[in-house]
Amino acid sequence: MNQKLQIDFGGRPFSIETGKVAKQANGSVMVQYGETVVLVTAVTSEKKREGLDFIPLTVNYLEMTYAAGRIPGGFFKREGRPSDRETLISRFIDRPLRPLFPKGFQNEIQIIATVLSADQDNDPSILGMIGASSALSISDIPFGGPIAGAKVGRIDGEFVLNPTHEEAELSDIDLFVAGSEDAIIMVEGSAKEVKEEEILEAILFGHQSLKPVIDLQKQMKSALEIHPREFELQKLDASVQERVHTIAQEKLRETFIITEKGKRREKLEAALQSTLQELGAEEESSQKMAKIAFEETYRQLVRKFIVDKKQRIDGRGLSEIRSISCEVSVLPRTHGSALFTRGETQVLAVVTFGTSEDEQKINSLTGETYKSFMLHYNFPPFCTGEVSPLRSPSRREIGHGALAERAILPVLPSSEQFPYTIRIVSEVLESNGSSSMATVCGSTLSLMDAGVPIKAPVAGIAMGLILENGQTAVLSDILGDEDHFGDMDFKVAGTAQGVTAIQMDIKVRGLSKEIMRKVLDQAREGRFHILNKMSETISEPRKDLSRHAPRIVSLQVKTEKIRDVIGPGGKNIRAIVEQTGVKVDVEDSGVVKLASPNYEAIEKAIYMIKRLTQEVEVGAIYNGKVVRILGFGAIVELFPGTDGLIHISQLAEGHVKEVTDVLKEGDEVPVKVIDIDPQGRIRLSRKAALREMKQGEQAK
Repeated sequence: MNQKLQIDFGGRPFSIETGKVAKQANGSVMVQYGETVVLVTAVTSEKKREGLDFIPLTVNYLEMTYAAGRIPGGFFKREGRPSDRETLISRFIDRPLRPLFPKGFQNEIQIIATVLSADQDNDPSILGMIGASSALSISDIPFGGPIAGAKVGRIDGEFVLNPTHEEAELSDIDLFVAGSEDAIIMVEGSAKEVKEEEILEAILFGHQSLKPVIDLQKQMKSALEIHPREFELQKLDASVQERVHTIAQEKLRETFIITEKGKRREKLEAALQSTLQELGAEEESSQKMAKIAFEETYRQLVRKFIVDKKQRIDGRGLSEIRSISCEVSVLPRTHGSALFTRGETQVLAVVTFGTSEDEQKINSLTGETYKSFMLHYNFPPFCTGEVSPLRSPSRREIGHGALAERAILPVLPSSEQFPYTIRIVSEVLESNGSSSMATVCGSTLSLMDAGVPIKAPVAGIAMGLILENGQTAVLSDILGDEDHFGDMDFKVAGTAQGVTAIQMDIKVRGLSKEIMRKVLDQAREGRFHILNKMSETISEPRKDLSRHAPRIVSLQVKTEKIRDVIGPGGKNIRAIVEQTGVKVDVEDSGVVKLASPNYEAIEKAIYMIKRLTQEVEVGAIYNGKVVRILGFGAIVELFPGTDGLIHISQLAEGHVKEVTDVLKEGDEVPVKVIDIDPQGRIRLSRKAALREMKQGEQAK
């Protein structure tokens, strides 16, 4: 049954259509916003994957270049591996959907969102999120939706729903909010040091705007009379759970108030083996069921302990931050480095400077763009004491790096103030909770160590939440186990002035305004504590760059002089590089950037460029070189690319019979510019230059 419904969404037409294409999928919709169109499909497997302790959901967001009327670059001329943007959008479509599937569902689910048309104004990621919810809602897949997503900006103090690219440039807030009819499920975005209360207002504004889109999905589902298919959910045997709980609870309580992750894990493993032995679980299937019951018992006990005792499993209070240590200049040959340790989470952040040639070129639906700041996050298996193959960056690594990059970006200096390409690499050396926020802290320290004039230091903290039997516990600086067993992972980064980045994922149906306010307030207190600890090591950027860092100096030349700097076939620019060793980058705007660790070499290159680009002034005296003798005068090169004529009458006082009586080719000769005609021809006088120079000496 073909059905299309349309509403006004943020001042533009928005529609959802189903029954027209991709009808063999369990659910499919075409979502259109302006002239941006995204096809989203939802398919589930017939057979389930036994023994999973997670929802087997895969989300793929694909941007087809034809959507923007472009042909892919590269040799193969077709779309290849997902870009970072596609990976990030796939992640944030996935995250709000995942908690809405029934626990124990083991059939594989695949969501594919394909951008078919892109109008450059309306962000297709919004359509991907809404389309995924719509496709699931009208399918026979069990799903606790619908949900919707929207972007929120703020321009001149006014919130803007789904800002265009031009509006986003003017905005001091860039948030993506996802939610159900009555609760907020996910938040992700950045801000320019915005106060927590204003961030909360933006989130609530975004959530309120989602309701018409959710109603639209409900209307479509109601009209189609969907009948969900029966699926067998994995359920834990109640008797097994009860027996395990009885045997294991005291053993598990002995693992509480242990500060070291390794020792806690040893105790847990010993408790598990003892429980299995008492149960008499020898067969693989019975052991598997017992382990699931053991994990559930641990989860229940941890949550109850936290809400009842107001104490954490490592002994901390709810708002207490783990011990922090900071160190800078830990690597001798890098441009900047820092080691940030918080509890059992440790990050080594390293800064490298480059020129504009090192900028990252990005091909996207909006065209080619360049990034002069990159933050890359690496999570090797040894950081959690595990063995795993090393592969290309995972979705998680790309996502955590992007979050930390957004947190740092608002405090970086402008390219005019600091004309470097900056790359930060975060190496996670140990991990027990919140390595992405440790990356923010380590990156800030390394930037200050490198001498980058950032506007203010940035710190980050991960907040957790336990909702149990009507009680609420908000946790600051969560451990890995608290993230695993808790109901929320809420990351907040910012300066002393306000928030620069935020990311929230929850496992429950949603959060109230009151809880979110408490989380943000507690996060601010924790952030201030961390910033104070960081300032004890380094409180402001160093005044000088590392001696190993390139020095970059910018010159502005007239655009019509660019060709003089480059020279025919690049002759001039090659000569500068060969003679000085300086890296030269010439931009279309006339900005010339010179990079070298040797400042004397840069000064020499500056002199050479100024000679290439300087303009002749009438009345000025130059020291030129005779390049050609004529019967009636001589051609003198004032500087590369600029020649003038000395007429024989201007060679000397009195009568000169032959030019060669005074000059020969190769002579260095002082000349004065006496005229430039409308055709640009330059008339010179050696006689006038000598006279003026003599008068100057007499005046002394």
